[in-house]
Amino acid sequence: MQIKYNFKNFEPSDHLRNYASTRFEKLFKYDRTENALLQVNLSVDKFRHKADVVFTGDELHISAVEESEDMYSTVDLVLDKLDAQVRKTREKAKDRRQARGSVRMDVISFADSAAGERVPTIEESDSYEPKPMAVEEAALQLDSLGYEFLVFHNAESERINVIYLRKNGDYGLIDPGM
Repeated sequence: MQIKYNFKNFEPSDHLRNYASTRFEKLFKYDRTENALLQVNLSVDKFRHKADVVFTGDELHISAVEESEDMYSTVDLVLDKLDAQVRKTREKAKDRRQARGSVRMDVISFADSAAGERVPTIEESDSYEPKPMAVEEAALQLDSLGYEFLVFHNAESERINVIYLRKNGDYGLIDPGM
């Protein structure tokens, strides 16, 4: 996590540097990786105090520009704008993860047709919302329900997984890695 500053047309006071540092460090709660970088460009043109900030992380690239008559208020305004953008981006990602929808399970059997061919027919259909749980909990759930397999939302990897009962009595796990 790094913060880089560029100052144009003025020499900042130590108080302004400390103020900006403490305010902008709050953004790093959204991206805790070592690759997170915050580029802060502060400039003064006559009576306009301008802040141009770019926040870059592993899966995040957000920028904001703000200007006012006071550098401290400019820092606050641009921080509010960045905070709103980061929250919006995280909410969209969260909604996309939750919008995976439900799982549909069909029971298919093969019936012989008049021509002697085997034709698949759907006998039973079920739809449900997979619940977030750990792999161990899914194994217990599979055992208690008596099913051959269970589709669940892995709480650790935040992906849809399938746990199934093998012929030798052990459990197998399918993690598509999408």
